[in-house]
Parts: sequence; C-alpha cells; structure tokens
Amino acid sequence: MMNRLLVSAAHKSSGKTTVSLGLCAAFAGRGLAVQPFKKGPDYIDPMWLGRASGRPCYNLDPYLMTPEQIGALFVGQAAAADLAIVEANKGLYDGLALDGSNSNAALAHLLGLPVLLVIDARGMTRGIAPLILGYQAFDRRIRIGGVILNRLGGSRHEAKLRAVIEHYTEVPVLGAIAEDPELGLAERHLGLIPGNEHKDAARQIGLIGARIAAQVDLDRVQAMATSAPPMQWTPSTPAPPPSAGARVRIALAQDRAFGFYYPDDLQALRDAGAELLPFDTLRDAALPESIDGLFIGGGFPERFMHELQANGALRTQIAAAIAAGLPTYAECGGLMYLARSLRWRGQQCAMVGAIAADATMHDKPVGRGYVHLSASAHMPWIGLQGRTVRGHEFHYSSLDGLPSDTRYAWQVTRGHGIDGRHDGIVERNLLATYAHLRSVAGTDWPRHFVAFVRARSQRSVAPSYTPQNQRLVA
Repeated sequence: MMNRLLVSAAHKSSGKTTVSLGLCAAFAGRGLAVQPFKKGPDYIDPMWLGRASGRPCYNLDPYLMTPEQIGALFVGQAAAADLAIVEANKGLYDGLALDGSNSNAALAHLLGLPVLLVIDARGMTRGIAPLILGYQAFDRRIRIGGVILNRLGGSRHEAKLRAVIEHYTEVPVLGAIAEDPELGLAERHLGLIPGNEHKDAARQIGLIGARIAAQVDLDRVQAMATSAPPMQWTPSTPAPPPSAGARVRIALAQDRAFGFYYPDDLQALRDAGAELLPFDTLRDAALPESIDGLFIGGGFPERFMHELQANGALRTQIAAAIAAGLPTYAECGGLMYLARSLRWRGQQCAMVGAIAADATMHDKPVGRGYVHLSASAHMPWIGLQGRTVRGHEFHYSSLDGLPSDTRYAWQVTRGHGIDGRHDGIVERNLLATYAHLRSVAGTDWPRHFVAFVRARSQRSVAPSYTPQNQRLVA
C-alpha cells in the first residue's frame, strides 16, 4: 500500500503551498520519509518542498506527460517513501482542458489520491457548506478526505465554520490555521523567492512546520493518506548505464542565480552518460576542468547581474569556450546570461557575450505558459530534426539587436519564444532557448544533448579550447 494524498484548494492563493510545505516538514520531523510532488510546470515550489522533506521534489504534468509516464514516475519515486504528498496548482478542478483532463482532479483520479482541500476561509461562515458540497458533487470519482480551514479570524470564526461543516457535510475538518503573517513565503517580481536564494530558508521551513503541526491533526491526515487504494502503476525500467568510455563531463551552473532544473532531467542526463560537474557563476573564477559540454539552466540572473558582471574571469572563459566550439545548452535565464548585456530597472550589466543581443527585463510577462515547438533544419541535436515537442516558458525578458541572419532550432507554433515565431538560438555548438524542456515529455532531450556532446567532443576545435585542456586563452 502506497500512502499518498493531494493537497489542493478551491482556488489559487488559498495557502496550499504553505500547507504542503508545513506537512512535509512536520511529517519529516516525525521521522517519516516524505516524497513530495508538484503538479504542473514549476521550479520554485518544488525547491521549497524538497528542502522541507529532504528529498527531491518531482513534477507531474498531465499536459506534457502521458498517464503512463505520470504513473511510472510517481510510483518509481514514492515506492521507497512512507508518505507521498502532491501539491496541486491553482484550484482542484482548474486546468487547460474544458473536459478537465489535465486538471488537479484528473491527476487525483489517475493516481488514486485522496484530496485534502485547503479553503481560504476569510469572510466565510455558512457559505462554506455549499462550496464543499459543490466540490464533492462536481466529480463523484474524487474523494475529498478532509478540509483544512486557512486564514481564520479567531476561535469564534473557527467554531462557526466547524459547526456549519459538521451540520451540512460529512467531510472532516483536519486542521484550522489562524491568520498568521509569519507563515507567508516571501514574494517578489516573479513570485516566491526560490529556496536556493532565501537567506533563512531552514528557519522559515522550521517555523512553518511547527505551526502546521500545532494546528493540523497530523494523525488523521496520515490516516487519510493510508486509506488510498492500491496503485495500478509500475515504475519504468531504468535505462542501462553507458559504458565507462562513453561518459562525457558536462559543467552545470548551479547556484543562487541558476537553479531551475528538474531532478528527473538531471538523472536522465546521468543515465545518458553524463557526469555533471556543478559550478558557481557568482564565485568560481573558472569552469570545471576537462569538460566536454556546458548546461546553464533557468533562474533569475537579473537579481544577481552585478555579481555576474563582476565575475569577469568566468564570463570571459565561457565566451571563449563557446566560440571555440564547446557544446552548450542554455534555457531562459541561461540564455540571458549568455547575451551581451542584461538591462533591468534602469541598470545595465555586461554578461557573457556569446549571443549577439542584449536582454531586457519588462514589467509584464513576454512569454508564459506551454509551448509547442517544431524543430527546424538548424536543430543541431541529431534525432530531433523534424520533431514537434512540447515544453513551457515563463520569461519577462526579451532579446534586442539579434542579427537578421540568426539561426533558430525551433519554430514556435504555440507560445512566444524569442520573437513569437522562433526559439532556440544556434551559434556554433550552442543552443540557447527560452523554452524549458522535460525529459519525460516525449523529447528525451538529455539523451540527444549528451549524444551531441559526445559527438562534438571527439572533434578537433579551435586551439584556444579542447575538451582535454580546459585552460582557455582569454
């Protein structure tokens, strides 16, 4: 029996991230192995959930993944845990499809997840009953195992709500959380501050875990998770490891500026034959030695643009390596870092300069949501030419001054990308894109990228750089 539950809500901003985070911390504090998951495309909430539970958080995305992929990923990661907690996105029945096929409720049905419904109870009394009854009646396949009342105004407010729910419904109240500004996670221009940036993340997680443990009946929540039906899915068979001689060394930017990586993607890179060598773009003066490739994921380089500019030695080395043919992949924030400069809030800082354009931050999103991409003839990764794939984007920046003869790996059929029609700048062995890909979304991009790195690492390149001699000529 796999103990599991879905933390969802009536609508977004109800407090489900705080509740999910607190439950992960509280149950982990009891000595349970808690495996967190997040529904949909997201990097920031999983960082917090992963830190709270002490285990990597995995994303379950019905738009990008097949039911079989979701089931296999879930079972494969949750099998060794005592409890699996899935945090929903938006409301329980929200999703892109009119029929609800990619909603949180559909995910709950697919994985047999009892639902713990978080309700923002501000200003509510008797009206909470038809809300709960409506959520029960809308889809009888979904079992709402309990509710947590959030942002309560006091003990009288709580007593009224409990009396109403007990009189009109059969749904148990498993927690009642008072309005508490200390429970909120700090936000800024693009949402929550990521856990890898937060200066006091451990203290905040500890505080939230303690407050949730004091106001939620953890024993009853755990019993609800235990009541989940048997799983119908089996984990996927892992790919056989590559031979030792086929492995390639890929430098991975992993620090406060760049931390948007899906753990299953990183594992897929390793499974494809990559040894990942983390480095810090803010502090390290040089790339790791003897590398064959480079991967710079997403993040918030604008928050650290002065520090990135100050690390001129590393920027110079990266520019020289890419110019010399180092196979490189960059997503979103990584693309911005590789531009000539970055402008934000009236300030401009020099970046790597591997891309002949300047990145400019805007007040509103330029590209946001799922993307559909069709590979062009310029796609450098063998095996993806002519393929159509799905991914997602979330960027407030645009690129200015790109040359008219810029080559693009992707044609955008849904989304914005770089200019509404193209994405994926190709320059020598560099592919830099606003789109985020997922290994489980049908692209298997880690295998294609590693194969590209392996093929190019066997070729001679400019004298200033070779994979075996990483000391570059500036």
